[in-house]
Amino acid sequence: MLVRIAYGRNEIDVPIPDSHPVDILEKHPVEAITDPVARLRAGLEAPTDCAPLRELARGRRDAIIVVSDLTRPVPNATLLPPILAALRAGGLPLEAVTILVATGLHRPNTAAELARMLGPELARSLRVEQHDARDAAAHRHLGRTTGGVPISLDRRFLDADLKIITGLIEPHLMAGYSGGRKAVCPGLAAVETVRVAHGPAMLEGRIGPGIVDGNPLHDALVEVLRKVGVDFLVNVAIDRNRDIAGIFCGHPETAHAEGMAFVESESLVSLDAAADLVVTSGGGAPLDSTLYQSIKGISTASSIVRPGGIILLCASLSEGVGSPSFEKLLRACADPSDFEARIDNPEFFAIDQWMIQHLCQARRRARVLLYTDAFPAAAVSEWLVEPVDSPAAGVEAALADLGPGARVAVLPQGPYVLASVRGELRPLGGAPGG
Repeated sequence: MLVRIAYGRNEIDVPIPDSHPVDILEKHPVEAITDPVARLRAGLEAPTDCAPLRELARGRRDAIIVVSDLTRPVPNATLLPPILAALRAGGLPLEAVTILVATGLHRPNTAAELARMLGPELARSLRVEQHDARDAAAHRHLGRTTGGVPISLDRRFLDADLKIITGLIEPHLMAGYSGGRKAVCPGLAAVETVRVAHGPAMLEGRIGPGIVDGNPLHDALVEVLRKVGVDFLVNVAIDRNRDIAGIFCGHPETAHAEGMAFVESESLVSLDAAADLVVTSGGGAPLDSTLYQSIKGISTASSIVRPGGIILLCASLSEGVGSPSFEKLLRACADPSDFEARIDNPEFFAIDQWMIQHLCQARRRARVLLYTDAFPAAAVSEWLVEPVDSPAAGVEAALADLGPGARVAVLPQGPYVLASVRGELRPLGGAPGG
């Protein structure tokens, strides 16, 4: 059997021997919205639990619209014109509007990338600024959450008279789902905030894709959202083909909750028993362009692999490993126990260490193999994973180790699905369990 999975901007074939039972876990088919602009205009006029956006704009001196960076396939060129039209209808001209890119701790986007993200015309005509988490003076401290997370956020957003957040709702390995409150924190947060929010202890709690109730990170991010006072949310969900399947407008909590429920309904997939081998993509472009982001595919697979099983990740890594801090720390760790000893030291901190922690959590449960055509095996072997020469070689090696009758699960869309065993969403941290 040949299974096609997302890889870069295309797909790649993965051969699975017919002698092994295979489950292919994909997002459920949903009908794409045929006229997303009309649906969005309707949502802006009749939003969930708040006044229409044009009414909210009346009498405001300025507005900031927060957008995601290039790591998220948000259809900004579709979303922004109706939002801007609603603001103009409420009396806010274009000159009073700023687009603020919520980079979190990611690198800034280039001019060419901004043109791809927003569309060339909007990128030229709008005031577009980018968050810089490392510029301490660009943030204002607002105290701490009840759980102790320091709240330090971009001053431009805090000072805006009208605050609008946009984004994509999809399963997220830490916050349960992306979108909503994540546009503010970590999207517009300083390093000190992200350091605690993504700290080692937090990530060993009830954290995992699709997990919201009892998730301490989700609770902290909602608390930050409430403290800031966001006025309006526009979030989307996408189908298998990355077409818009859901548009959610209005109150930043209740509209986002509607979106999370929609995404769960179309992305929750289940096995009746954990698989011996899970083959996963990194989600394709833009998500699999770095190892940092592709680890999300590994974490999704770890939810359904049995203890002692094997995960095979296929990712293009077209932009490399990740940030310099992430790559340096990854190469410096001889094995997962070495890394975990480092982060157990309260004096230690490295930006992006949390994704290595998630990789090590998966390694507690399973071996991790990686196929990419962007790097030689010698480089890949320094990343706490085992390199393979091709998807076929990875499957062959895994099944030779696992033996006859090994059950295989394939995640063609990687982290864009909520993978579960008997419908139970498993936290990523702690002991491997059963």
